[in-house]
Amino acid sequence: MALSATLPIQDSAASLFQASSTDVDEHCAALGRWRLSYDQISAGAFTGSFTQLSLPRVEVFREITSQQVRQYGQLGAGSFGIGLPWHGDGEVNCNGASVAGSQVIACIDAEVDMCTPKAFEFRGVVTSAALIEELAANLEIELPRAVWHQLRAMEMAEAPVARLRAHLAAIQETITTAPERFNDPVARQALEDTLLVEIMDMLPTARPTDPGRSAVTRKRTVDRARARMHGSGDRSLSLLEVCKAVGASPRKLGYCFREVLGTSPMHYWRAMRLNRVRRDLKRGAEASVYDIAVQHGFWHFSQFSLDYKRHFSELPSETLRRARLA
Repeated sequence: MALSATLPIQDSAASLFQASSTDVDEHCAALGRWRLSYDQISAGAFTGSFTQLSLPRVEVFREITSQQVRQYGQLGAGSFGIGLPWHGDGEVNCNGASVAGSQVIACIDAEVDMCTPKAFEFRGVVTSAALIEELAANLEIELPRAVWHQLRAMEMAEAPVARLRAHLAAIQETITTAPERFNDPVARQALEDTLLVEIMDMLPTARPTDPGRSAVTRKRTVDRARARMHGSGDRSLSLLEVCKAVGASPRKLGYCFREVLGTSPMHYWRAMRLNRVRRDLKRGAEASVYDIAVQHGFWHFSQFSLDYKRHFSELPSETLRRARLA
């Protein structure tokens, strides 16, 4: 169930949006214009929240997710985003590379493919890539062109990153305690200018982290394995089939998946198929739970029911019943 509210702030120059959900798809749908898809990888009840302060040229966000999630898609064509991992029970994986606590995640007019850990909090700023280019030209700032059209973990100078982190913390505190302050157009303009100044101060110091040849190779192996899995339709694959397809031993493939996605190959593939089943059930399909499970490669129905309940904290029949009553 999702709970959301959009609060207009004086003459539509800014707005504050807040949403919470107990379903990963509903959480994803609350992300607005971001064209992202989420799959729940870890097992357990999902809770999530999303807060976005939209200023005329900048969006400030805070996202919290309780379970390990794969996020993929786009922030929007021509978007520029900087995100700071805030909390989490494990590492963030960004395009196959682990993100250390001192790094930031930059997405510059690029596709997103990221795995986040349990109990994860993410804060950041999204704006237009064209605006960043315009400001760079006006301020004679050299942008890191080597990372354009990429999602990358970046090393940046500590001081501007620390200042941006402090601004994001102050914004969230204001949203919680005194959101009416954003009604002041002078305060809004000052906040937007401050955020853009910090970003433009950070970018010339940006250095893409070098994941190393071994990390690139692991990412390539995982990508080939996932392509084999998703290209199989709904037919259930064995680990041996996947290993043969990518030319890796079970041990090597398992190591690659744990390093890149934080889970095993078969757990990942089972989680993806469980997410597909759940989406079909939430559409209120006329087919039975058994028929839908079989369509996605789950032939052992009692085991499927156990796996589904463990993953989503409810029986598949409960998901279907709720969808049909909606």
